[in-house]
Order: sequence, then structure tokens, then C-alpha cells
Amino acid sequence: MGDDLGDEWWTNEANSDASEVEEETEQEKRPTEKPNTQTKPEKRKRIAEKTVKAKKKKKNEQKEVIIPQKKETEDEKSAKPKRKRKKKKTITDVLASSEPKPGCPTDLQKLVAQYFSDKRSVIEQEELKLHDSCFLSSNDLTHSLSSYLKQICPKWSKIQKQHAEKSSVVMLIVCSSALRTIELIKQLTTFKGEAKAIKLFAKHIKIEEQVKLLQKGVTHIGVGTPSRISALIEKDGLNLQALRYLVLDWNWRDQKLRRMVDIPEIKVDVFKLLESGILNGCKEDKVKIGLF
Repeated sequence: MGDDLGDEWWTNEANSDASEVEEETEQEKRPTEKPNTQTKPEKRKRIAEKTVKAKKKKKNEQKEVIIPQKKETEDEKSAKPKRKRKKKKTITDVLASSEPKPGCPTDLQKLVAQYFSDKRSVIEQEELKLHDSCFLSSNDLTHSLSSYLKQICPKWSKIQKQHAEKSSVVMLIVCSSALRTIELIKQLTTFKGEAKAIKLFAKHIKIEEQVKLLQKGVTHIGVGTPSRISALIEKDGLNLQALRYLVLDWNWRDQKLRRMVDIPEIKVDVFKLLESGILNGCKEDKVKIGLF
């Protein structure tokens, strides 16, 4: 044959095919191996970093939003005027803002009805009502005690001479305290004349001593507190057989501008005293009530 091919032709073809196959496999491996090992972890790290940063930003934004809101609410609270609680008006406040009015029989009737409304039946409450004839004229705030007593009892000198019963009095003057008792006894000087007056209160005086004084001699006028007078009546140290006048120190006010019937404990004692036999004496037309 004429041509000399040199090397054997089939070996060259085999080598060239093998090299082409190796190049193709290397090209396929390069794009698959490199991006799998390098790009994917980097993307995950970046995504994780972005999510962490986003969360931090959200937290920071929330903190920045919440803090000024709290400050604003606190500032608003401090800026808003505080509502003052309305104080309940006391008896002193009411009386200080109003002019004093003299007491009248209807005032006593109303208080009696209120006090016994939950303690007596309807029929018993009707029996407690007093007629106008049971009351003397009331003080119009122009009288002293002596001038008032002279008005309601013009025949006092004759009445005191006729009185000769021990452990009893013709007139009872009821007031709120021991100091007021002493004050009223001093005001009696121009009215009582030769009549004897006795102090009937609990301060520094034992009830047994007062019982003995009432039993010793004739006493015409008793001045004192409702609690001690009621206690003397209960112990039979004072009887109401000769009693003709009951005078309540109605219009006088203490330092807090309270009347005797405005003080709860004294108010209760007044009604106990009325209930002890004086209301019955009024109905029998033996006792008259005056409001000084």
C-alpha cells in the first residue's frame, strides 16, 4: 500500500476519544462541585444574618416606640388636674352657711316620729303624737333663760311655795353637758327666787350622792343631762309626780354649731327620757314641754 500512517491509527483515535471524554467529565464536575460547596452555605449565612438583623431592628423599633408612649402617658397624667373628692357636708357646714332658726313643736314631733318609726308599730306611733296643748311657747331667740321662764311660768312664786315633795322637782331643764348645766343654773338667779336648784349630771358626781341630796330636802328645779336624769328616774331617786314643766335647751349650739339633738348619743338619751314617763304625763295634761 502506498501511504505510511506512522503510528497505528486506531491508537490515536482511542486516545483522542478518551481525552475528549475526560474533558467533558471535568467540565461537568466543575460547575456541579464548586457551586454546591461554596455558594449554598454563603447564601444561608447571609439569609440568617438578614433575619437576625431584621429581628433586632424590629425589637429596637418596638422599644423606641413603647418608651415614648409611656412617657407621654405619665406626662399626661401629671398634666391632667386631679379630681378632688367631694367632701360630705357636716352638720357644722350646713349650720354655718344657714341662719339659726328657733325650734318649734313640729321639730320635736318630727324627731320623735323618726326615732320610733322602726321601734314601734303604727298604732303605738300614733299614741306617741302630742297635741299642741302639750307645748309651751318656744323661745324666739330673743329671750334669756330667766325671761323665757317668766313668760311660760308667770305664777312661779306661788307654785314654788306649794311644792313640798322630796325626791321630786317642779321643773326639769335638760341640756347637753355639765358645763352647760352650770351656765344655765347661773342664769336662773333672777327667776328662781327662793327656790332650790340642783345639778343633775354625771361629771365628778356619783349618782348615790344625788339621790341623797334629793331625799334630804325639797328641790324645785333640776338642771342636767338627759342620761343622768333618766338614770335617777330608773333608780327611783327622782320621781315625776310633782313635775309640771320640762324645758329642753333646744336652740343652744356648741363649738361645732351642733344642737343637743344633733349629737347622736345625746339625742338617744333625750328620747329615752321622754319615753320614761314624760310623754304619758303630757297626754294626761300634767306636764308641759318648752323649747328654749
